[in-house]
Amino acid sequence: MGKGYFTLKKAAESKFIERRSEFIGNAAPVTTEAEALAFINSIRSKYSDATHNVYAYILREGNLTRFSDDGEPHGTAGLPVLDVLRKEELCDCAVVVTRYFGGILLGAGGLVRAYTTGAKIGVDGAEKIFLKPFKRLEMEMDYSRYNRVMQLMSAHGVRTEDSEFGIGIKLKVSVAEERAEGFIKAVTDATNGIVLVNVTDEFYDYEN
Repeated sequence: MGKGYFTLKKAAESKFIERRSEFIGNAAPVTTEAEALAFINSIRSKYSDATHNVYAYILREGNLTRFSDDGEPHGTAGLPVLDVLRKEELCDCAVVVTRYFGGILLGAGGLVRAYTTGAKIGVDGAEKIFLKPFKRLEMEMDYSRYNRVMQLMSAHGVRTEDSEFGIGIKLKVSVAEERAEGFIKAVTDATNGIVLVNVTDEFYDYEN
């Protein structure tokens, strides 16, 4: 897996007025082009009476980058929105900046500034986060070793995802990739190899 990347934590919306034109910035995390287009279309539908719905998105999948001026003069809208994502080093996210024209022309420079601001406040509201590689692990143990394993989990920043208490104990946990090897070794050493830790999955997540 890679070393990690910046994306957005959640969908968010922010608004501002520039010389009577209302700009609405919407941003959201997405992982595929289908998700990006669905998000864009949902905003277009929500603001179907708007003058423009300008968008941009960047995906890790296929190193895909897309943007649209949606009728604004070339280079004054979609590209500035995309530039915000690039400057924030974001990927797997989409931004739509909606404009309700207020009757006063902003000029090329004014449009660039307005769409840049719309994208930035949308991104800020959605919260930039860093996703890093994690491993999902499974363990089985008897009750006599449970407290010791829990201590090691706490020491290594391991998160419990699921637990099953029966004749023995089964745990499903996750830990940042950088700490996984140390945790597995610690459990193996502390239990003389009796508790086996199996890696079942790899994924990206952020630290709580």
